[in-house]
Amino acid sequence: MSFTLQLGDKAPDFKLPATDGTTYQLSDFKDAKVLVVFFTCNHCPYVIGSDEVTRQTADKFASQGVKFVGINSNSKNTYPEDDFDHMVSRMAEHRFPWLYLYDESQQVAMAYGALRTPHFYVFDQERNLIYTGRGVDNPRETSKMKVNDLERALEEHLAGKAVRVPLTNPIGCNVKWDGQDAHWMPPDACDLVF
Repeated sequence: MSFTLQLGDKAPDFKLPATDGTTYQLSDFKDAKVLVVFFTCNHCPYVIGSDEVTRQTADKFASQGVKFVGINSNSKNTYPEDDFDHMVSRMAEHRFPWLYLYDESQQVAMAYGALRTPHFYVFDQERNLIYTGRGVDNPRETSKMKVNDLERALEEHLAGKAVRVPLTNPIGCNVKWDGQDAHWMPPDACDLVF
């Protein structure tokens, strides 16, 4: 069994607090035509480098029923800057067009098989996985990017087409697992081939 979700898999449920003071679960997004769940954090240079491109993508597709949900699963014990208070501050400063949820137990990251920050999962209306991987090909320096895989996947799906490249390798920092070295990855994750 692979560590990360496979194409066609259903979105695992969650119940997580957000920076807006509300707790959300998967069913709260039932009206979304497409749901983009992505694992992110406060400190990672790949996240910081690509957040504005992700914002542009979220804004571009919002009118077509696409919702974005960011989840921070990083351990505050491994990386204190990724705690909930810093999440609240970051959202207050940047006002991103997505909800920002905190997975302190890291159970949601394990259920999805999150590997990196950022790591995107795109689910159709029935919440089947239709794309997973990177947002863009150069998230740390988006001025040098040549491909926006996330935007292309959304465009193709919303046009009623099959997603041509549904699986890419997420590019970013490792998820910071509690009690582990900052560079540790689950054993099954090390064998993945994209």
